[in-house]
Amino acid sequence: MIVLASQSGSRKAMLEAAGIAFEAQPADIDERQLEASLGATAPPASVAVALARAKAEAVSCLRPGELILGSDSLVEVEGRRFDKPRSREEAVEHLRFFSGKVLQLHSAAALVRDGECLWQDHARSDMQVIDLSNDYIESYLEHEWPEVSACVGVFRIEGRGVQLFEAIEGDQFTVLGMPLLKVLGALRNLGEIAS
Repeated sequence: MIVLASQSGSRKAMLEAAGIAFEAQPADIDERQLEASLGATAPPASVAVALARAKAEAVSCLRPGELILGSDSLVEVEGRRFDKPRSREEAVEHLRFFSGKVLQLHSAAALVRDGECLWQDHARSDMQVIDLSNDYIESYLEHEWPEVSACVGVFRIEGRGVQLFEAIEGDQFTVLGMPLLKVLGALRNLGEIAS
């Protein structure tokens, strides 16, 4: 049994589908403050790993002896990092900026027990966004808002968000928000699941 330091529906669904016994307990951290402390020039993969680790460490303080899985995702487009949209207006701005460009999605995970990070890693998917008209963006958000307010990149790939892309390089788990194959490998190496 592990503890997932998140309430993300897609991360929970991935673990459930993989047959991993877990409990979910979201971390209480200020993600934006941590991200700011790393600086604007920090590589996106490093920021995603730091956030995943911080989430796991925060929950680890509350759950002594238990193995905590933290995970985070970050979007970068043309060198600019994007967080979850804070409003529908900001979601529109994000989608306009993404239009016709490659969205790089960085997903990271960390495993922590008793405050000690036992493993951390990340993966990246490159996602080619179609040209998005203003009408399409409005129509898309009519269907997907407010659900996508909790999604970095303003999309749920398992929903209408798949229509935003013409090509995706990278595995589906990374796109869903966690490098699951790497997490499973780490759990095997730690003897938490059978190989």
